[in-house]
Amino acid sequence: MKPLKIFSLVLIFIFISSFSVYTQIVKLKFIETTDVHGSIFPYDFKNDKNAKTSLSQVYTYVKQERTKKDQQVILLDAGDILQGQPAVYYYNFEKTNEKHLVAQVMNYMKYDVGAVGNHDIEPGHNVYDKIKKEFNFPWLAANAINKTTGKTYFQPYKILIKDGVKIAVLGMITPGIPLWLPKNIWSNIDFEDMVLTTKKWVKIIKEKERPDIIVGLFHSGTDYTYGNQNADTPRNENASELVAKQVPGFDIVFVGHDHHGWNYSVKNIDNKNVVIIGGINGARTAAVANVTINLSDKKNKIITGEIIEIKNYLPDESFLKHFENIFMEIKNYTTQQICTFTKTITTKDSFFGDSPFVDLVQNIQLKITGADVSFASPLSFNAAINEGPVFVRDMFNLYKYENLLYTIKMTGEEIKNYLEFSYSNWLNNMKDENDHLLKFKKDEQNNILYTNGNPDLYNASYNFSSAVGINYTVDVSKHAGEMISVSSFSDGRKFILESNYKVAINSYRGNGGGGHLVYGAKIPKVELANRIINSTDKDLRFYIMHWLKKEKTITPEKFDNWKIIPENWAKKGKEKDYKLLFGN
Repeated sequence: MKPLKIFSLVLIFIFISSFSVYTQIVKLKFIETTDVHGSIFPYDFKNDKNAKTSLSQVYTYVKQERTKKDQQVILLDAGDILQGQPAVYYYNFEKTNEKHLVAQVMNYMKYDVGAVGNHDIEPGHNVYDKIKKEFNFPWLAANAINKTTGKTYFQPYKILIKDGVKIAVLGMITPGIPLWLPKNIWSNIDFEDMVLTTKKWVKIIKEKERPDIIVGLFHSGTDYTYGNQNADTPRNENASELVAKQVPGFDIVFVGHDHHGWNYSVKNIDNKNVVIIGGINGARTAAVANVTINLSDKKNKIITGEIIEIKNYLPDESFLKHFENIFMEIKNYTTQQICTFTKTITTKDSFFGDSPFVDLVQNIQLKITGADVSFASPLSFNAAINEGPVFVRDMFNLYKYENLLYTIKMTGEEIKNYLEFSYSNWLNNMKDENDHLLKFKKDEQNNILYTNGNPDLYNASYNFSSAVGINYTVDVSKHAGEMISVSSFSDGRKFILESNYKVAINSYRGNGGGGHLVYGAKIPKVELANRIINSTDKDLRFYIMHWLKKEKTITPEKFDNWKIIPENWAKKGKEKDYKLLFGN
């Protein structure tokens, strides 16, 4: 063979070899949405105005990434999409004879995998049993166990093959659901511990599937100390980081549930890096994990995380056109007038004392149940219902969640201890009039902690539970357990610690949510179900809506049955903390 020909063949061989090596590099882009809470359209149906973020904008970003030839896109959702906006409420409870809007939208966007969230369970069996059949992708929750069969109620994991890379996605749901939701809503399902469940399923996945990448898709947060829990607490609500550290095998853990948004790495017990990443609620961000993997050495992976701001993307025109008729139908539903308010009410006032916003709910709860005492909280951080016509959409600001209304039995002492627990996690033990009124999270140097530029309250506002039906004071100069003094019932009856009373309370709180009954009133969790005297069969919002329709004209007033003392301390503390939370 001539030297020139040999040289040419060598060059061709080198070229082919180089090309082969080059093509062995595979790029994967995992895009996660989480806690979308019905933010499908670029429109806020609750407040009748345009919204800055939505799945229609997420779709613009996803389509952009799918056009790039050098990468494969995997679209994931980590749960809590079936509750939050009137759009999903309408399909949950009103228009139930058609394919659910969420199934239509997520199928249209071509999601690869989803995980179930606690607020996806909240609408009840009729909703989530139906929609899991309507999805064109698996809806995962490996730790949700069918009590009858002993098998998983939802699919545990999904295998995806992308350009020769085998990906296992293991789904998980926060196991705290029995603490928050009525038993009939999750009947025949047991929610097991996330760490124990992942140990079981990672072993199965490794032996049976031999994947190149293992991804966790968890509807669970990262702060395992939240709610007085710790790393050893069984069925920890926010166990995502515990799983990443304690269960070897994961490359990426996508998280949700806590609405914070995360992008960081931890070392597992084998000293391997695990990327923990999650988006912020309301489709405000998408969490992205970029993976580069060499097919000749699949253990050689480079993984980086990034957070995408969805407000920077315009809504996809084809998306809006496709769902235009549905959008108009939902808007017509939400703009139906219910009644008229003679004054504006806001949740802002509810942080600092008795307020018309919370007491409107309290009043309706007492009217419906005939109870002696009612407990309620500001369910939204910053919501208002304006003076004038009140529409269906306003009900989602007045009452954010699909809770049932319970009437339960409590002693006077339990009622007092419930309030002690609530206010000790709400109000600060003030040293003087210059101190903060509200209780904030602080660092070791006693500085207030901030998230996304906002000060972190020690507890969520939906746990700021006050009472009507009794007259009482909250003394912020005293320590936890000594703050509450109940003088009497508001109708003049004597309040007796040893006596039993009927209490109106929502199903989240009545099932132990927030810890008020279990840790505050010291009622054992197993006893809570026995305390229920009766329950509504529909969500509380439904009854509020019908009560307001009947009344037609409403003048919301506060009961003025409780106050914070010393009053001059409370006044100065409110001025300071109101500016801190809401500005001037």
